[in-house]
Amino acid sequence: MTDALHPVAAVLHKIVPMAADNHLFSFLPEQPMALAPGQFVEITLPGIGSFPVSSCDQGRNGLITSCIRRAGRVTEALYHLEEGDVVGLRGPFGVGFPLQLFEDQEALLIAGGLGMAPLRALLHALLDDHRRAGRIIVLYGSRQPEMLLFREELVKLSLEQQIELRFSVDFAEELPSLDGRVVCKIGLVNELLAGLAFTPRKTVAAVCGPPALYHCMLEELALIGIPAAKIFATLERRMRCGVGECCHCVVAGRYICRDGPVFSLEQLRKMTEAI
Repeated sequence: MTDALHPVAAVLHKIVPMAADNHLFSFLPEQPMALAPGQFVEITLPGIGSFPVSSCDQGRNGLITSCIRRAGRVTEALYHLEEGDVVGLRGPFGVGFPLQLFEDQEALLIAGGLGMAPLRALLHALLDDHRRAGRIIVLYGSRQPEMLLFREELVKLSLEQQIELRFSVDFAEELPSLDGRVVCKIGLVNELLAGLAFTPRKTVAAVCGPPALYHCMLEELALIGIPAAKIFATLERRMRCGVGECCHCVVAGRYICRDGPVFSLEQLRKMTEAI
């Protein structure tokens, strides 16, 4: 058995409710874990089970922070824990976003629903890289305004002119009151591309969200001129064990957990049924 299969103890440091059945959990592992944006860890609850989840932060102060949706038996048990309880962590695993490709480029981050969580880690990494001078554009869509994760943080970054921000919601009785510099529309997130001025050949795009978002967005980005090798998506929803032992995530001969979960559109075009 490899060390990758042995969890290390981690204290549940903080729980922050974000939206209905979406909480922010911060863990402090007894051994440091340096996660690159797009990589993931396995959280283990002894006697119950484990699940993979990406980080939504840069690991400040040694903490691993993830936005986790209550969606099954193991995550339900996690929601019954309290700050100070101990879980197991394994990782980091997988291939994250290639940060070097974002140098001297405009960054276009497109999220749907919970997909804003792993993109937040990428956003923080880009903001922390003071060598970057290119624009950072964030397009984020959700079902309802109250389901927009990290909304206040994103709006603050927009007002500080650190990012350019556009929101979309599927439906709303009333759109949230935002500063005039922040766009919020009713519709699908891909509609936020309309009227957006940027240089496709000088842009790297990162997309994260449900399968429907990938189906409508990835090739659309290619059609407007972003090279397929510079359009990235994360497929973490297929993963289970994290180390390629269970074969649950194998697509077209590729292990999502080991070869990904971040893939370029150039790669995905060769992976039938990957999305």
